[in-house]
Formats: sequence, structure tokens, C-alpha cells
Amino acid sequence: MNDNKLPIHVGIIMDGNGRWAKKRGFSRSIGHKMGAQNLKKLLKHIYKKNIKIVSIYAFSTENFKRDKKEVEYLMDLSIKFFTDELKTFMKENIKVLFSGRRDNLRFDVVQAMNELEENTKNNNNGILNICFNYGGRLEIIDAIKKIVMKVNDNDITIDDINENLVSENMYQDLPPLDFVIRTSGELRISNFMIWESSYAEYYFPNILFPDFNAKEFDIAIEEFQKRNRRFGGITNENESN
Repeated sequence: MNDNKLPIHVGIIMDGNGRWAKKRGFSRSIGHKMGAQNLKKLLKHIYKKNIKIVSIYAFSTENFKRDKKEVEYLMDLSIKFFTDELKTFMKENIKVLFSGRRDNLRFDVVQAMNELEENTKNNNNGILNICFNYGGRLEIIDAIKKIVMKVNDNDITIDDINENLVSENMYQDLPPLDFVIRTSGELRISNFMIWESSYAEYYFPNILFPDFNAKEFDIAIEEFQKRNRRFGGITNENESN
């Protein structure tokens, strides 16, 4: 693996837990549990590969439309993950951030999120950005609101608004996404980090997330390293578009 061409910031849309369970005759909850177990192992592998920032799509704003029992299970599972993995994040020196709205989440969920952020805030070996109760369009709306407030408070002028300022006012001020992986074979991004992924490379393996292991991740990275990233420009004189 060529470390010189590794992505700095990888996004993972963890899709297919429910279908994984259905194929095996299990409840969707078992699929989510297996997905969480896989995530633990996968994150350790990713950070060992010297990839510094990972953003995961853990729970979207639209996920609240699911069956109430499934949503409650996902909330409970998330608390368990946030609590149980604190020791691992501290040992591995990983800083955990959360992107998304918290105003309509259960108190115990928000409490677990706050504690994980607070306890890992000084870690500096890598970053895990958990997109939880998250929507890409809402993130842009919330950034606009923050900028408007700054204009109204005379902290900035309209002429100060540029791409850098917008980026700084997103939920987290992180480098843009280099590589986005969506498991399960679905060919869409489902409102995931729209602003941050504007020049990202995408990869859509036909593998359900509980089966997306370290080997499959390495295959994805090898595919990324084959890509010719242009960022809207021309990479050599022989390319015309």
C-alpha cells in the first residue's frame, strides 16, 4: 500500500445491516449489532494504516422514520458503543467528534456523546467523526444560520463570506473528504457530508456492512490509489477534459 497516496479523510456510509440480518433470518436489530462489532474491528485496522480522519454515517435524521422499536434499539446500541469504546479510543489516542443535531435526542444519548467527546478531546493520533442525527442539507442550513448571526453581530461582513468561512462553520472544521465508501451496492450518498465531499472519490462495493472487513477496506484503498484525482482541472497536457 502506497502511503504517499493514502486518503487523509475517509467517509463510510455503513449500509446493509438490516439486509444482512434478513438474509440470515435474523431481526434487523441483530444486523445493527453485528455492524457495530464490525465497526470496532474496522476502525482499528484503518488507523493502523495511517489514515488520520474517519467520518462514519451512524444515524441520519431520516432514520427517525423507521419503526420505533428499531430506533430505540439503535439509540441503546449507540450508548453502549460510545461507553464501551472509550477505553479503546483512549488507548489508541483517537479523538471523537460528533456531527449532527442533538436537540431531539434522548438525554442519555446526548450525555454519552458529551462524555466521549470530553474524555477524548486531547487525543491526537487520529479523529473519528460520528455523524449522528445528521443530514448534509441541515448541516449547510445550520452553517448559514451561524454565519448570518456573525454578520448581524458585526463580527464579519458579507464580503468575508467565502468557501473557507463556510467550511469553518460546518459541524466540524475538518479537511475535506478524500474518499467515500458506501457499502451494500447502493449507488447514492443519501445526504452524507455534501459540502465536505464535493471532490471526493466514491466507492460502492456490493458488500453489506457487517461483511466489509479489513481485507475489503484494503481493496477499497487500492482502488483509491488507482484513481487520477483532478479536482476539476487537467492533470497533464495530453488530457483535454
